Amino acid sequence: MAYTVKTSVRPLVEYVFRSGSLESGTRFGSALQEGTRIHREVQESYGENDRKEVFVKTELTCAQGELTVQVEGRCDGLLLGEDGLYTIDEIKSTSETADLIEDGHDVHWAQAKFYAYMLTLDLKLEQIRVRLTYVHKPGGERSVREVVQTAEELASFVQDVAERYAPYALLLKRREERRDEAASALAFPFGRYREGQRLFAGAVFKTVREEKNLIARAPTGTGKTISTLFPAIKAIGEGLISRIYYLTAKTTTRAGAEEALALLERSGAYLSSITITAKDKVCFKEEEDCAGGQCRFAVGYYDRINAALIDLFEHETRITRDVLETYARKHTVCPFEFSLDAAYAADVVVCDYNYVFDPRIAFKRLSDEQRSRSALLVDEAHNLVERGREMFSADVLKSAFLAIKRGYKDVHEGVRAAADRVNAYLILLRKQAGEEGRFVGSEPPEVMFKLLEPFVEQAEHALVTVHGSEAEEELLEAYFSAQAFLRVGRLYGDPYVTYVETDGSEVRMKMFCLDPSQLLLQSSKNYRSAVYFSATLAPLGFYREMLGAAEDDYTLSIPSPFSPEQLEVTVLPFSTRFRDRERTRDALAGALADTVTKRPGNYLFFFPSYAYLQEIRQAFETRVDREAIEILGQDSGMSELARTGFLDAFSADREKTLVGFAVMGGVFSEGIDLAGDRLTGVAVIGVGLPQIGLERDIVRDYYNQRGRSGFNYAYVYPGMNKVQQAGGRLIRTEADRGVLILADDRFLQEPYRSLLPDEWGTK
Repeated sequence: MAYTVKTSVRPLVEYVFRSGSLESGTRFGSALQEGTRIHREVQESYGENDRKEVFVKTELTCAQGELTVQVEGRCDGLLLGEDGLYTIDEIKSTSETADLIEDGHDVHWAQAKFYAYMLTLDLKLEQIRVRLTYVHKPGGERSVREVVQTAEELASFVQDVAERYAPYALLLKRREERRDEAASALAFPFGRYREGQRLFAGAVFKTVREEKNLIARAPTGTGKTISTLFPAIKAIGEGLISRIYYLTAKTTTRAGAEEALALLERSGAYLSSITITAKDKVCFKEEEDCAGGQCRFAVGYYDRINAALIDLFEHETRITRDVLETYARKHTVCPFEFSLDAAYAADVVVCDYNYVFDPRIAFKRLSDEQRSRSALLVDEAHNLVERGREMFSADVLKSAFLAIKRGYKDVHEGVRAAADRVNAYLILLRKQAGEEGRFVGSEPPEVMFKLLEPFVEQAEHALVTVHGSEAEEELLEAYFSAQAFLRVGRLYGDPYVTYVETDGSEVRMKMFCLDPSQLLLQSSKNYRSAVYFSATLAPLGFYREMLGAAEDDYTLSIPSPFSPEQLEVTVLPFSTRFRDRERTRDALAGALADTVTKRPGNYLFFFPSYAYLQEIRQAFETRVDREAIEILGQDSGMSELARTGFLDAFSADREKTLVGFAVMGGVFSEGIDLAGDRLTGVAVIGVGLPQIGLERDIVRDYYNQRGRSGFNYAYVYPGMNKVQQAGGRLIRTEADRGVLILADDRFLQEPYRSLLPDEWGTK
């Protein structure tokens, strides 16, 4: 059977020619990839008859006719020389000095030659001049490399590239064929649908088919993961999409997606799925000095990565963290970068929101066509509102630039001077902040942009040319921070403010995104469909607005599949407001102690802060029999192992009653399943309002000015979402029974009462 693949020039030649280490390949890659302004300046020097941004495409047949590669791209320039010879110009900005790029980079030459080949076909040329124009930052000096190639030489070159790419492309196409057949035949993995589950799954399929978005409130017990993954896989079988991104905010929900994919595979699905784990968790740093630049998994990474990818996709389907680490060790490649490279070829990618929505982290090598063939499944989508604000905000700290100014005094004068100017400006802002220590403005920080641009250029140069400095890691952090600030600065508009806040000698300048809705929409608009789902999207209209839903996007609210008899709800009308906590502490602790004494089992108590948790815990411990009741507490810095130990303690066959003290909005209040007798009761203390602060008040004022209830938008809705999430830990299956305690008099008042789930029976 013959197969056809479509690709752009850049990823094709990168696959074949990229080589060397991660340090030069990605760590400072922005110097080679970011240069819109420089490209424009070079192109402005072209002659009247020269052309820029010339689109070209062609087809190459390889692998003895088994594969056709459709290639397209856009070359920077096509120039007609005085000698009558056409020149194809490929422009690259770089921080490397001229001696380091004397012969050019293989990837750059290959890219330019591909464009040259396609132009010889279009223009029927026998030969063409191939030029690489390097622009050195920060100085702007140009360095040109040229070679004249015949059409025959170029044809031989591109054919060789296609043949070297063919084994990997054929591997993926054969898997894709088998995937589509299995997806088409896949049946729902359970004997029957739960109540509301068929409706939800049908809505997801309809959403993908019609290229819409869906905002769905799906209560606990709906089986949200299967209800979204199954129809999305069926959409693959129908040829509607070719990739699924399952996006989560927490590790616990990622595990649920992996379990669902394993179940679907046992039911007949054939998919390559990969879970991307955060770099600091998956890095082999206990074995290698990642920061020192000599990590054996990073050195020569690109010389080994192609073999690693082929081996991985030949033998694995579900690529979990353990699987990835096994192949990373086998091929001596960085596990984190390996996971990113594998994600571009996988059918299902389970990852954090950042990889789609965050402009600093999002998958950069995805083409618009690939996005248009992909669906987003956004789990626990209520988290995306606050995460969106974080993603589209950026700050700089004075202390970082002061440290670099001192650390690079005798190392790199350009970096020292640039850092000094940033530091001096932040000192000036500290004086402007006066006794209040803060000020807020609505204009973009243009002065800071002008100071950070030369700092970034100098830092790029230093990071390429200067090694061994103790301050190198500090410079790298400041460099990425400055890059992020400049990148977010390009998004600055109506939903932004800039504020300056001081704390002693520290000065912080932040561009703060107040309303992330349009930026979230912009990030997802090129994907075929997005499904945003959670058990706690209430009020639904608020989340439609905050997630950037269009007028014709779908909304779905599914009733709970559980019966009211499964849940015994008690409201304790104590005030947990900060001013009343000391007064109500003993009564609240006594009521909680009475509950666990009269009804032994396993309990989780959720609090709005660690401080309040400790206050009630101390009072609670004096009111219970410590011989009969074991108490555990969540700590702010718990390791992954400690968190696992905390949850494992909630076993169904315990002899003693167990009470776990935890915080709302933390790792134990979302995405965990303690089914059956593993959890007897949950207490939610307080209405979860975020702590009053500058940013919350800015958000409140912003929505007040737009005719909304600013206090609800900034405080009430986020707080009550935490309440719903915490309470939702209790009833996880149709067999579960339990007691839910809501401790706060506001649960009996509006708007809090209306925001509680219908299935809690408190309205």
